[in-house]
Amino acid sequence: MNPIQLLTEKAVQAVKALYGAEVPESMLQFQATRKDFEGDVTLVVFPLLRTSRKGPEQTAQEMGEWLSANVPEVASFNVVKGFLNIKLSAAYWAGVLKAIASDPGFGQLPSTGKTVMVEFSSPNTNKPLHLGHVRNNLLGWSVSKLLEACGHKVVKVNLVNDRGIHICKSMLAWLKCGNGATPESTGKKGDHLIGDYYVKFNDLLKAEVKELVAGGMDEEEAEKNAPILREAQEMLVKWEQGDPEVVALWKKMNGWVYEGFDKTYESLGIKFDRIYYESQTYKNGKSLVAEGLEKGVFYRRDDGSVWCDLTGDGLDEKLLLRKDGTSVYMTQDLGTAQQRYDEYKFDELIYVVGNEQNYHFQVLKLILKKLGFGWSDAIYHLSYGMVELPEGKMKSREGTVVDADDLIEKMYATAKETSLELGKLEGMPEAEQEELFRMLGLGALKYFIIKVDPRKTMLFDPKESIDFNGNTGPFIQYTHARIKSILRKAAEQGIEASATGAPVLEKEQSIIQLLSSYPDKVREAGEAHSPAIIANYAYELAKEFNQYYHDVTILREEDAAVRSQRLLLIGEIASVLVKAMDILGIRLPERM
Repeated sequence: MNPIQLLTEKAVQAVKALYGAEVPESMLQFQATRKDFEGDVTLVVFPLLRTSRKGPEQTAQEMGEWLSANVPEVASFNVVKGFLNIKLSAAYWAGVLKAIASDPGFGQLPSTGKTVMVEFSSPNTNKPLHLGHVRNNLLGWSVSKLLEACGHKVVKVNLVNDRGIHICKSMLAWLKCGNGATPESTGKKGDHLIGDYYVKFNDLLKAEVKELVAGGMDEEEAEKNAPILREAQEMLVKWEQGDPEVVALWKKMNGWVYEGFDKTYESLGIKFDRIYYESQTYKNGKSLVAEGLEKGVFYRRDDGSVWCDLTGDGLDEKLLLRKDGTSVYMTQDLGTAQQRYDEYKFDELIYVVGNEQNYHFQVLKLILKKLGFGWSDAIYHLSYGMVELPEGKMKSREGTVVDADDLIEKMYATAKETSLELGKLEGMPEAEQEELFRMLGLGALKYFIIKVDPRKTMLFDPKESIDFNGNTGPFIQYTHARIKSILRKAAEQGIEASATGAPVLEKEQSIIQLLSSYPDKVREAGEAHSPAIIANYAYELAKEFNQYYHDVTILREEDAAVRSQRLLLIGEIASVLVKAMDILGIRLPERM
């Protein structure tokens, strides 16, 4: 049993025995004892003072004496002002280790019966995935795995933004400058090829704006009236009208992009349960707009555009259909949300989208509510901070982004270089080495990004992420490989790991306590939608093992019972590391 759960139950009995009162468990505030005090678990007694009608120190002393006398698992206690620090017995911690080892599902919380949908990735088909998308994908995947560990049924979905003005810009630039180029003729991944034409469009637009400004037009007017931009807008209208030539070109170019995306997702280890396409869901949104007009939720302006007035709610007026009848992001998001609820009846819909879209999701929830959808309260925007580089922000239209495919290859190359420098791979077959380099490179990338609280802007430094020391993926991967090496040697010597009931050292007790807290960390991380909590827990556990391995003999321990139990302990450390890192989408090597 979890130590806090055990002591909470016993403390309820103590209050009744000492003060003749029934108190709810929620009144008993237990927490892990701070490292600068002696003890494992601390009871904050201040909430009990009304019941005890005594001072904090006397209440803590009386509670400590009762628990010490009546609970065999309590070895000792001490009082610091209104805090009762409780030390649990070595036998108790040995029992906890045995319970953890005998539970193959340790860390997996019971089923909640809830369905949670997580939308992430949501790329535009006018450019390849970049570093910003990498954070989105890794965060979306790990949040999904985390919520599965919390007992929810999780549906991982992707909404591909495959229509709109930005797509038409790439299509138009390809028509003007592509000369029929294809992924096959250029040797480029399809998403990279199309991304080049999105940048090319911006170059052509800048040239036209410069010419118009030179002719006497001010820059803002020039940007609105540039001929190439008008052409792109006309192309979008034609697409929504189903023009055969425009639709055929759109299908061909998007097909190239999808093939490119699939390769990147495969490299990252990302899969989806359902993929939605904006080109299919925007019509649902248009239907909702028509309904909203009938109900008086929306209104049409003189130019034909449709709006929702949210000023009474402290927000702004929101465009839903342009004057030419084409839809905007909000239109398709309304339609997509309704379709998803109809299909899955989710209990929660999580959008993993950057913090620059905070206002968008505030508006989305409000409009859905105004349309009468009670499930709009189930929408949660997991708003994450941007990824920046030492040299600053990235800009897609200017081509100054860190491409996801290039980044994955760079991480692989850095992992290979670092591993070969350490020179510990003698005798490992080449194919196994290659797999290890991929595992380390991706582990470094994923961990470095996920260990940061999602809400914070982060600075990405590839060199720092690959370090085999400190709070990095490779450090945890190396720790796991080290434990596996010890367990292999033990097996070769015929030594079994088992719960022998041998006395456990103070250091071992603290590690077992850390292991026992893993399910609570899963619960805490799930409630916060923050896999960073799991990442940093894994680092703490790996760090504790390395200090333990430095201080304590394992295979050379002469007492067979102690030796077997120590092997069990490190085996459970390895097992929990695998579970924690699996939530982050990171594999751990058996040797390195």
